[in-house]
Amino acid sequence: MTTTQTRPTRIGEATIAEFAAGLRGTVVRPGDADYDHERSIWNGAHDRRPTLIARCAGVADVIRTVDLARSEGLPLSVRGGGHSIPGFSTVDDGIVLDLSLMKGVQVDPARRRVAAQAGCTWKDLDAETQQFGLAVTGGLVSSTGIAGFTTGGGIGWLVRKHGLASDNLVGADVVTADGQFIHASADENPDLFWGLRGGGGNFGVVTSFEYQLHEVGPTVLSGLVFYPAEEAEQVLRGYRAACAAAPDELTTLVNMTTAPPVPFLPEWVHGKPVIAVGGCWSGDPDAGEAATASFRSLGTVIADVFAAHPYAGWQQALDPLYPRGVHNYFRSAFLRAADDASVRVLLDSFAASPNAMTEIHLHHLGGAVGRVPAEATAFALRDQEFIVNVIARTPTAEGFTDVVEWARGVTSALGPDVAAYVNFTGEANTTLVRASYPADTYRRLVQLKNEYDPTNLFRLNQNIAPTV
Repeated sequence: MTTTQTRPTRIGEATIAEFAAGLRGTVVRPGDADYDHERSIWNGAHDRRPTLIARCAGVADVIRTVDLARSEGLPLSVRGGGHSIPGFSTVDDGIVLDLSLMKGVQVDPARRRVAAQAGCTWKDLDAETQQFGLAVTGGLVSSTGIAGFTTGGGIGWLVRKHGLASDNLVGADVVTADGQFIHASADENPDLFWGLRGGGGNFGVVTSFEYQLHEVGPTVLSGLVFYPAEEAEQVLRGYRAACAAAPDELTTLVNMTTAPPVPFLPEWVHGKPVIAVGGCWSGDPDAGEAATASFRSLGTVIADVFAAHPYAGWQQALDPLYPRGVHNYFRSAFLRAADDASVRVLLDSFAASPNAMTEIHLHHLGGAVGRVPAEATAFALRDQEFIVNVIARTPTAEGFTDVVEWARGVTSALGPDVAAYVNFTGEANTTLVRASYPADTYRRLVQLKNEYDPTNLFRLNQNIAPTV
């Protein structure tokens, strides 16, 4: 990324100097040698130029940055891992509050708890918790930040056994829009705690998360089995039937994709459409082979790479396929059931895939997710058996518009009122956000927004707009 111009700042030089002097972290501005590096984010589709980037070293820095954005009336972007698909991790002519320096992790193995600062990625957290054979549901790509993932819900390989990441949240430290530092839990500010578990970044900057941990690993049976694209319908229907009998310890997904040039796949299939079933068995190791057998015999097997893997290694297995800088657009749709009409949409959409980087995932939910009452958290879509995630990507801007339209078409074909996962809405879209929460849940979120952020300072997110 090359700097071509410097935009005029809307903050006085004296104000910036005073702000920088009081910061333990660093301030990066246009013209600084590292400005282009620091303004870039994982999703290459967004190339924006903030007025300043505050690289916060602790809570005091976060409070100062929130106060500066509020007093100067500037847009505020909060960046954790920086994976925001709609580009909320950066902003033009505003302030980026960058949490990436805040990576402290403290595990309490006796209580099976972990406290992690908001700049952590799942790779950071897994490295610490797996030292004690413990884990919490994390992202499928380990460079994903814990913050946005958790506040939006958090769907990963442990979701059926141990629930969403947000279901395992037991406490959070938050800086609110008025610069106050508060704790949210079942006992302190329980209304805010409810909203942080699925309501996204609407109510403040979470600086630290405390999770309940579970015994996982250090080895899990996990992997992928690949089938020919010509058998996609047979595989999808068989997958649906296998899911109906799957134990909670097994989380699986179907990936309708293009075979990558990896050594465990025969060369003749490289670059050709395939349908893969991935899974992670987190139960008794001796029972894993039997539990996964039905998913590994759905058609003509091209390759079966299910094996015992270190849990932390499996969490990082997909990382090379999702490098920094690629143009990304993700959409999603919840399904109460993978009925015949939905299967047909997925098959037709797969056949119309615009390039080799596009994918359609059908991810099995249920299990522990459905056992949490819908009203217990802001993530209220507890009766959905599956989620479809549509992955649209291009190496550069060329052709990106086409893959975005394809992705929108997939979810639209699944139903005009289908609910989306707020972490995978692709863009800022208030209609999608409203459709992603039941009416009572959305009303409660608006009330919470009115209380904690009535001026909508935190609006670079899947926004819940205040009414006051």
